[in-house]
Amino acid sequence: MLTKISLTQFKCFESLDFECSRLNLLCGLNGTGKSTVLQALMLLRGSYAMGALGSQDKLLLSTEHMKLGTAWDVLRDSARELGSISLTAEEADDDWSVKLESGFGVDDLRVIPGESDEVFDDDKWRSIPPFGRATVYVGAERVGPQDAYPWSGTRSGEGFGGLAEYAWNELENSPPFLKPDDSRRVGSDSASPSEIVDYWLQQVSPGVQLTVSKPDEVDSLVSRFSFIGTDGTQYGPYRATNVGFGLSYTLPVILAFLSEPGTLCLIENPEAHLHPRGQTKLGELAARAASAGVQIFVETHSDHFMDGVRIAVRDGLITPDDVTFNYFQREGNTATVTSPTINEDGRLSDWPEGFFDQNALNLARLLAPKS
Repeated sequence: MLTKISLTQFKCFESLDFECSRLNLLCGLNGTGKSTVLQALMLLRGSYAMGALGSQDKLLLSTEHMKLGTAWDVLRDSARELGSISLTAEEADDDWSVKLESGFGVDDLRVIPGESDEVFDDDKWRSIPPFGRATVYVGAERVGPQDAYPWSGTRSGEGFGGLAEYAWNELENSPPFLKPDDSRRVGSDSASPSEIVDYWLQQVSPGVQLTVSKPDEVDSLVSRFSFIGTDGTQYGPYRATNVGFGLSYTLPVILAFLSEPGTLCLIENPEAHLHPRGQTKLGELAARAASAGVQIFVETHSDHFMDGVRIAVRDGLITPDDVTFNYFQREGNTATVTSPTINEDGRLSDWPEGFFDQNALNLARLLAPKS
């Protein structure tokens, strides 16, 4: 598990020491640097997976998941020195760190190795996410409802794709496996992936059931949703394109939260297209996943998602030490992070100005006498 991420002269951060826990919530106004933390991790992941980091000593700024532009888009505007990325993990004895400078071409960064002249001088890091083992990324822009989704018989375990378009492929070919005592199996005595997925989809839309099928001789998957009434009557199945964005947009997020222990999950805006009830239940599922051993970084603008996590702490589903709330702020081209703590009752130590306080501000205006 990562315990600290350090960035210097990287995009909007002059210097950032980001302390990590099992479940990390990244909150704040738009353009304050939340995505930058996820981008730094995916920059390392993509470059390592494509062989550029280590063998070629460079970071690729254009990969399946990220299009970050040029080296000068990544190195901070006012940088007068080299940038750097450093990681600390509980499994490794020493930190992993690289210095960055512009080099080679417009869409990569030159990596400057340390004294050993080797980017990976500690083999332990090769088995630590975001390098080794599984890393799952679900971006803010996802494929949404489609008549068909891509299928690959060889892609299983390689992630969900740039737009999460292969999430259905992962469900079909490499379903999540949860042990009997895993708290994510709530509502089901069966380890059947379809039942577990259906349970969490039903927290978004009661009674829904998902079926995924592969037509013969076609390299695609078809997704259908049925709805079960309170009297047991089934309605459907219906095309994914006929039931709205919420269910299809949520499926990759649910599958990510059902990942095996040891997985690193990076999720942007899990609340997109969801009713507040569904947002709150996704917060609970994230807490259950983190408690089961998945490390999660979530960028969110939803106080409902945050409340789902807080309630999970209060209900004892996850310990306060395993949850970190991070509030990002920006002044000019410099971003900073404040991290309120949470107690066992789910209450936060403080509420920085702008940290999910809009409901209170709106209510105050509604209750104020008209002039």
